[in-house]
Amino acid sequence: MAPTLFDHDAKPGDLIEIHRETYEHWAIYIGGNEVVHLIPPTNTREGLGALGELFTLFDSSRAQVRRQKIWEVVNSSRFEINNHLDDKYQPREPHVIVREACQMVDRELMYNVVTHNCEHFVTELRYGKSESRQVQTAAVIGGVAAAGVAIAVLGAALFSGLRKDDRERRNHK
Repeated sequence: MAPTLFDHDAKPGDLIEIHRETYEHWAIYIGGNEVVHLIPPTNTREGLGALGELFTLFDSSRAQVRRQKIWEVVNSSRFEINNHLDDKYQPREPHVIVREACQMVDRELMYNVVTHNCEHFVTELRYGKSESRQVQTAAVIGGVAAAGVAIAVLGAALFSGLRKDDRERRNHK
């Protein structure tokens, strides 16, 4: 049988990272080509494409836990198995991860893009620790950008001061 787009080596309890246009969506593989994931309401910004999807993420305070076939969630996006915190935390037993994920299906949970998003949800299931490297990376990038702006402002102020001093020296000669 020829490989298909959805052939994968995922094992129950693995984290699936789905690369959307503007963000990464996360799900947990439970076997049988199914995943469990946390997703805010959809189509609230219909017609805006990826930007509308991003607005929905920032605008939502509640999300639903869903169990779906992997290809329904992935659609045409690229995805990979990414157990990115295995070097930091010991993964829980796969049967425990799957059992707890399945018990959460159809529940409505609090959602916050910074403190409790889909990545927090799946890392809590896999490791017993809620963490989002996506949020941490965004915070670092935001901090670097803010530092860059501060340096630019400081540089402009220093340059302006030097020019003023230079003009004053020329006027006093």
